[in-house]
Amino acid sequence: MLGDKKTYEELPADPTQRYKRKLVAKLTGLKKEDYTATIGYSTSRWLADILGALVGNTQHHVKNSKQLSEDLAKVVIEEEDILNSHDVVSLFTNTPIDQVLDIVQRRLENENILRDYNRETGFKLTSKDVVELLEFILTTTYFTFRGKIYRQLFGTAMGSPVSPIAANIFMEALEQQAIATAPLDCRPKLWLRYVDDVLEVINKDSVQRLTDHINQVDKSGSIKFTFEQESQGSLPFLDTLIVKKEDGTVKLLVYRKPTHTDQYLNYQSHHPLHQKLGVIRTLYNRKDSVVTEEEDKVEEEKKVQEALRTCGYPDWTFKKVKDQIQSVKPKKVSKKD
Repeated sequence: MLGDKKTYEELPADPTQRYKRKLVAKLTGLKKEDYTATIGYSTSRWLADILGALVGNTQHHVKNSKQLSEDLAKVVIEEEDILNSHDVVSLFTNTPIDQVLDIVQRRLENENILRDYNRETGFKLTSKDVVELLEFILTTTYFTFRGKIYRQLFGTAMGSPVSPIAANIFMEALEQQAIATAPLDCRPKLWLRYVDDVLEVINKDSVQRLTDHINQVDKSGSIKFTFEQESQGSLPFLDTLIVKKEDGTVKLLVYRKPTHTDQYLNYQSHHPLHQKLGVIRTLYNRKDSVVTEEEDKVEEEKKVQEALRTCGYPDWTFKKVKDQIQSVKPKKVSKKD
């Protein structure tokens, strides 16, 4: 992997101090506290807070499995259509930084998020300030491997707080262009995306044509999609299994990979009780938010209890968590005059 000269280069010396001086100078000019203990991690987190407002405002964005379940509630799949998913190959390390910076610059100039942020915080940030900081953070990723120092030349860094924001901003622009320019005979009837995973409802004979089309939209040539079609009327997406029903509507189940082992925090471990109850609560909440039909929720609850009994959980813990969940009352929404 490190032999990929497009993505990585070996550095002759540790760049830490040089990078830190540049970042400190920029932050000082902005009257921002010096958050450079890990060479920009906190600055990356700051940028993620600012730019996060740019993400998730399109009809194609999926926030989580719960929203996916809500979005699919009214979907009806025609006989000639199928469920299909596209996945970007190694999105983070293939995201073209120059395009990200152009998109961010344009959107900051045309939208009001900086005005609102400056009003709330007292800063006087400009789009130029944000883009310069973003460029610094996205182009100064380096690491040590077997005594040698390498710099990442292309794409965003895994683990950096702003990386998923940058990748999402790029993908939103890419998908808008891809959908708008798709030939009518292969344009999907539904397109929902979670970061690099796309769910579609599309004519069964158009999948390859759509794949060919979206693989040529990114002019850098780095973004490539693979696809997976439904099998026996179902398709895994995120942590759900989407199942087609006879009337064309869909239902959702919890998806477990073939390699899933049902190994959870053992009840005999020396963890606080609230953490063990939290395991049950998390699995119950997933069941309630993802699974769409009552009889399937009953079956999912049985699976959860069976798996956790194997991990030593006594029956009273299931009842306790269920009582806690049922006792939580919905928050009242106050009406403003």
